[in-house]
Amino acid sequence: MASFFEFFSQHWQLAIDGVSTQAVVPVVQALDIAQAAGDPREIAEAVLIAAIQLLLIAGVMRPLESLLPAERWQDRRLTTVDRNFTLLMLLGLFPLFSFLVLMPFAQLLGAGPATSEASGLKALVPWFEDHPYVLFAVYYLVYDCAYYWIHRAQHVLPWWWAMHSMHHSQRQMSCWTNDRSNYLDGMLQSIILACVALAMGVEPAEFALLTLLSELVQNFSHANVALRLGWLGKVGERLLIGPRFHRNHHMLRDAQRPERHNCNFGQVLPWWDQLFGTALYHDETMRPTGVGDPVVDADNGMGVIAMQWYTLQRFWGAVRCRAGWRLGDVSFSGPGYAPIHDQDLEAQASSSFASHPTPPPLGSSPDAGQKTAH
Repeated sequence: MASFFEFFSQHWQLAIDGVSTQAVVPVVQALDIAQAAGDPREIAEAVLIAAIQLLLIAGVMRPLESLLPAERWQDRRLTTVDRNFTLLMLLGLFPLFSFLVLMPFAQLLGAGPATSEASGLKALVPWFEDHPYVLFAVYYLVYDCAYYWIHRAQHVLPWWWAMHSMHHSQRQMSCWTNDRSNYLDGMLQSIILACVALAMGVEPAEFALLTLLSELVQNFSHANVALRLGWLGKVGERLLIGPRFHRNHHMLRDAQRPERHNCNFGQVLPWWDQLFGTALYHDETMRPTGVGDPVVDADNGMGVIAMQWYTLQRFWGAVRCRAGWRLGDVSFSGPGYAPIHDQDLEAQASSSFASHPTPPPLGSSPDAGQKTAH
């Protein structure tokens, strides 16, 4: 019996051929851009993946938000721009594009699926050749772990946070929010993940499945959905990332617990957060989503193009100064959007308080506080 991956690959290729022949080629020929468009099958694959995602987001996740909302809003005005981001991102399909673009480089280096011989993990461990399910599971674990560390870097490197913060500025997080990102940030992340996949020797069809599964889970984890299934839900949250787990990651910063929002960085599997001490589970009322930095919060009043330009200004303000490379939480209230570290602001506040202590209440003696202390 053919394995699932052989079955998927065969039917996936049939679907690609059908879309390519019946839709892509006629359109490309009608527009007279055949040479510039490249391989029509690659375009067909991108269209198929985008169609599957859109069908599940709009047909399943969006109705769930109306039936079981985590937050109730008077309107969904702020979610409109995220929907536009999703449509543009799916049409661009950054991960698959990066993967296909890097394949010739992998061939030059003697690695990756562009070569005829086994490469990557199959070359290192020939046993994987006869165990495709185990191999795919390993692919997914490595891919997901790589994403976890990329995500950690996006939060701790100020120049990267300058771009990634746009994703977190959304006050109405919904099933469309996953693709709300700066395109330079998305391209950088996608190229790193594509390099990881190429190093492992992942085939194009396998990478398409990896990407599709990951994106669908992320679309759902961003959804404004309240799903609590008692002990079953608690067990499930420790096996797979869901809306509540990821909503904690997007929480508005708590002034009383300023480090609490640095949690739940995983993409699909919460295991990396559990392993590296960044997992947060609780039964408290969920905090609103968004950011406390007013410079970043201003994203919410902008459209797609303005938001891209605004975040690039933040990135440029951070990447060209030393503070932009110093790890830690920052705001972008410095000159030219230069990052200012929270630790520095706290130190300045403490120094100011020490230099200008609070005066005693009117009518009290200078020694009153000392007498009370004793």
